Amino acid sequence: MAFSGRAAVRVQTLRPIMLLSTAAFCASTCLRITDPLLPEVANAFAVSTSHASVIVTAFALAYGLAQIICGPIGDRFGKYCVITLAVTLSAVVIAAAATAHSLAALAMFRLVAGTTTAAILPLSLAYVGDAVPYQVRQPVLARILSGQLLGVICGQTLGAILIHFVTWRVVFVLLGATFGVVASLLWLELRSPRVMQVRTPTPLELRQLLTQYVLLVKAPRPRAVLLAISIEGAVFFGTLAYLGAFLRQAFGFDFVRVGLILGCFGIGGLGYSLCARWIVPLAKERGMIRLGGVILAVCLIALARLPGYALPPLMAALGFALYMFHNTLQTNATQMAVEARGAAVSLFYSCFFLSQAMGAAVLGVAIAQFGYGAVFASGGVLLLLLGFWFSRTTRQQS
Repeated sequence: MAFSGRAAVRVQTLRPIMLLSTAAFCASTCLRITDPLLPEVANAFAVSTSHASVIVTAFALAYGLAQIICGPIGDRFGKYCVITLAVTLSAVVIAAAATAHSLAALAMFRLVAGTTTAAILPLSLAYVGDAVPYQVRQPVLARILSGQLLGVICGQTLGAILIHFVTWRVVFVLLGATFGVVASLLWLELRSPRVMQVRTPTPLELRQLLTQYVLLVKAPRPRAVLLAISIEGAVFFGTLAYLGAFLRQAFGFDFVRVGLILGCFGIGGLGYSLCARWIVPLAKERGMIRLGGVILAVCLIALARLPGYALPPLMAALGFALYMFHNTLQTNATQMAVEARGAAVSLFYSCFFLSQAMGAAVLGVAIAQFGYGAVFASGGVLLLLLGFWFSRTTRQQS
């Protein structure tokens, strides 16, 4: 498939990529939808909310670890094909969770759902890497990012709204049905000539997979990208896990107000994804990650010092800056290993999600010891330094 500019990219790849964006929406919704369901699930199985949270842990753990396997499978059998199969299997498993007769059974369904949905986002980004030239890739990747962000917002919001009207079992049936609709559209699109299929002829072998990942980690550029996404995941997304508790403790906000303020973060990120086509050519890659680092630092340092009425725009600015930063790292991830793009992007996302879990644990201890303000400010400084360091490695590699 040849491209002669932005118009060619839009005409040739818009429909397949928009469908991948809807698949990313489904995957992110599935990731977050159980958050507001926990009290209802706990009540249904007569356990505490903390015990019910095993359904969140099971999904997240499987989602993070399965990324490593999904990438090479996508490289071998075709990324669009594997994404389509993953969405189909997810539809069945998610809907089947409604039949769970115990918390352990529900946790097992969520574990399997984490495994099947893990392929969707990294292989979608890797597909864009195959189909779109690097010079115009970042705005196209932002389309996938917009679906992911809408899924994060809708997963928490729709889950909270639906649980007032229907049971948690119905929520899983509805989500499974949504996956089923998207899977049907993907199967139809897979048959069209618009879909670009890149497959590696090498058979899947454990030794070869391990060698492939070791070579990625040893290479200077991929190592820099993986280190950057690990730090971003641990520092920022580890911090994000405590923002709700901070708002409750510092301002005494009720859960509705906390949810609305946190929703501003997703709105800010969505705003970036919609503006990316204009921002990327102006700021360029190095400018975007530097500017993102500066805004993140300013916002995180100010977070514990501003009055409550200033928090919604501050959270929106955080979302905008974070996804400007994150989208730049995503774009670099799609170029880490052109011959094994699915494996490379999957390793990128595995580092991202696993570092979030480790970061949340470490930052929890730090907050107890030093307080929210000191931890937020320290995180802002670290992200500022990370942005300028990564922009320097980009210049050295270009």
